[in-house]
Amino acid sequence: MATKELHNEIIELKNLVLEMGKYALNMLDDSVISLVDNNIELAKDTKIKKEKLHQYDTEIEDKALKLIALYAPMAVDMRTIATCLKANTYIYRIGRYGKDITNIVIEDLSNSSINLKLVNLRHIWEHVHSLVQDALESFDKGDIKIIDDFTSRDDEIDKLRWSIFRECVSYMMEDPKNISICAHYQMIARYLERCGDHACKIAEKVYYMVTGKHIEIS
Repeated sequence: MATKELHNEIIELKNLVLEMGKYALNMLDDSVISLVDNNIELAKDTKIKKEKLHQYDTEIEDKALKLIALYAPMAVDMRTIATCLKANTYIYRIGRYGKDITNIVIEDLSNSSINLKLVNLRHIWEHVHSLVQDALESFDKGDIKIIDDFTSRDDEIDKLRWSIFRECVSYMMEDPKNISICAHYQMIARYLERCGDHACKIAEKVYYMVTGKHIEIS
């Protein structure tokens, strides 16, 4: 009976992590959309979502620790709970990066008269969105085949980030007025790259959850 209860509780915990993952990814998506469309209201709406993100973080951590204390889980059950705890941390950071991007949009770019079309900034967001989405799907299904190509996909995100850096440097050299906005764009590109790294960390923990073995995606 206790085993059945534990498994039901673990399913609830996983669903809560997935719910948080979708919420955080939505924050990230809306932050980039607010940047691309110069939508300050969307940025403000996205920024206040950090409160619910924090609530998810606390609820998941509390629930996971209670399961460990009540049931003393072993093997795959323990690995699943541990993965939920770690994924919770990475998902929280993804959502926070979304909030950080909205801060830049609201505080630093809303009054800028300069609008540089950095196509690769949209591309890096699309790649990161897909990576996070697939990491969550792998976690949901326990399917490690989904994460087989994460190393090459992460490398592509790194290349895009450096292309944005080079593009920004060229804009800065053309006109010193571009320096401030390009510095912000480079920071946003770095935030997005870090979100991709967090997706890879989630994937690493999923692999451990399923196989009991550790890998490093880099």
